[in-house]
Amino acid sequence: MDLSAITPINGLGTVTDVSPSGRTSFTGVLTEKNDAAEGTLFDSFLNSAINNIKTTNEYLSDAEDMNIKFAMGETENAHDLTIALQKASTALQYTVAVRDKLLDAYKELMQMQI
Repeated sequence: MDLSAITPINGLGTVTDVSPSGRTSFTGVLTEKNDAAEGTLFDSFLNSAINNIKTTNEYLSDAEDMNIKFAMGETENAHDLTIALQKASTALQYTVAVRDKLLDAYKELMQMQI
């Protein structure tokens, strides 16, 4: 089972340029084939999140295609259909869980007193 959709986000950044005052600057490097974004930690995080959403969408469309093929009798392999459906379900559950955590963090930030 391919768990690439639920692995931790890679390329979040590295700590570089430690100055004598003890401050650090964060730079993110995204090392994907298609996306070569270099910049801040937020840029890297955002690009990784978008890529994970695209992967989840691909899993969902693959599962739908397998389901249609199985229903039309083009394939008789129920094992591949089950794997595709489970992969899509797991990726979607992970994406929804991350979205919920981000919304909770946003709500908490909005409730902070300044």
